[in-house]
Amino acid sequence: MNQDWDGLEEVVAIADAGSFNGAARLLNVSTSHVSKVVARLETRLQTRLFNRTTRRVTLTDTGHSFAEHSRQIINERDELLSSVNGSGEPQGELKITCSISLGERFLAPIIRDFLTQYPRLSVRLDLNNRLVDLVAEGYDLAVRTSTISDPRLAGRQVASRELATAASPGYLSEMGEPKSVRALKDHHCLIGTSPTWSFLEKGHPRIFVPEGRWRCNSGKAVAEAAVAGLGICQLPRFYVRQYQADGLLLPVLDHARPAPEPIWIAYPKRRHLLSKVFNLTDLLETKLQGAIDEA
Repeated sequence: MNQDWDGLEEVVAIADAGSFNGAARLLNVSTSHVSKVVARLETRLQTRLFNRTTRRVTLTDTGHSFAEHSRQIINERDELLSSVNGSGEPQGELKITCSISLGERFLAPIIRDFLTQYPRLSVRLDLNNRLVDLVAEGYDLAVRTSTISDPRLAGRQVASRELATAASPGYLSEMGEPKSVRALKDHHCLIGTSPTWSFLEKGHPRIFVPEGRWRCNSGKAVAEAAVAGLGICQLPRFYVRQYQADGLLLPVLDHARPAPEPIWIAYPKRRHLLSKVFNLTDLLETKLQGAIDEA
């Protein structure tokens, strides 16, 4: 066997267990075996993967990166072996990133159903609003509304979401209703995670940079601020649909509604060949749009 691959399981086990002793228990080997394998690996790599003290073991920066890539290689190996022996069942860890709003409300319930179908699979769902580097950080898949511009990634559109611009009746009664996108500059804008607002005015796309005293990375909190009469917001429609149905928010610039935002599944090239990525992408394409439309 090519010894260049020796040590990957041990590094991942130490990262998971937090110690050489714990890694040995996970792998059902001796602590001295784990220590020797890691020492040989560090010698081959000519770098330190772990900081060792008498009380604890921690990963170095290089160790963190090596452990994540090792985990990915081990998962892909297991998937390959599974496909060869005929089971084809998704297994290992599936590492996913998504924006907070889409993830909490729509993605998490679908993935829970996915896990019940495949008991040999585990999921790490990371919800944040930053643009994650899927390749460098070892992610299998991302759900995002931005287009895929990274040449290392592939993907497909699986759904879309509408944006709604709205304000409370009280605010519009006091401040008046803007009749054009340009008129928004004279209004209080409630700003969420997007630094720009999109419109389609007289057939032409328009981008507006909102300014205001309220900024929050929670769409729910922005919608509630609009209901309280603090200003105008632009959010995915699912945040304001019920408030509009109850008459607490009214549409603003409805004649200039932008085209729906596409929702993409992005993944490092070739990773869609893994059954866990392929199957989840198919499920999201089937389920996600309906969940958004019903919200």
